[in-house]
Amino acid sequence: MAETQERVRRYLEDELGSCREADVDERLGELNDLADALGTATVETELDSALANETRYTLVRVLVAAGEELCVCELGAVVDVTDSGLSHALSALVDAGLVEGRKDGRWKKYRATNRAVALVTVLDGSVTVDE
Repeated sequence: MAETQERVRRYLEDELGSCREADVDERLGELNDLADALGTATVETELDSALANETRYTLVRVLVAAGEELCVCELGAVVDVTDSGLSHALSALVDAGLVEGRKDGRWKKYRATNRAVALVTVLDGSVTVDE
């Protein structure tokens, strides 16, 4: 903490031309209040895992671009994985809140969630989805 205080003091001296201990204490207090207001950041490991895998990322992008539900059989046509691998990938995406699945008779269909649309749009920067 002493090293942090010293760095803030040097920064404030550069910015303000001079610095008192009260300036350092006030600035550190402001920064701590800001951090407290944001709360503790939690890492969403399911999301990290889901987006770190090429197959899962491809599935999410396809579902976002499709803008509609797709059957597992259709999704299997766009990725080169086994049925088991596809099932596992879709399960991870559901756990991460990126896709939702539903049973439709004999078929299982999936669609991208709003969260997936937002993430893919931010990450790709060019995805457009018809409403």
